[in-house]
Amino acid sequence: MTRPMATVVDPDGRLVDIFPDQWQHVCDHGEMTAHFETVKATITHPIDRRPDPKPGREQYYVQGGPTRWLRVVVSYEEDPMRGRLVTAFGHRNDP
Repeated sequence: MTRPMATVVDPDGRLVDIFPDQWQHVCDHGEMTAHFETVKATITHPIDRRPDPKPGREQYYVQGGPTRWLRVVVSYEEDPMRGRLVTAFGHRNDP
């Protein structure tokens, strides 16, 4: 089993793992490569958060990153008390 690159705590006190394969997926959006710390900070201290259209997922937002906003999607589908990064990308519109 692959170990997470990092584990952070969301605002509800749940652990969120960032695995290498998912971080690579995020880095496939070329502008995200330099924003690992920002992604972690977005999960721990979002300015805004919304349920994702897919059940069991949540979207976290901060201002900044590669564009006006950074959106980070976390899945709690497998374990509602422990999430994992799904994706992160720049988002120009307000949440």
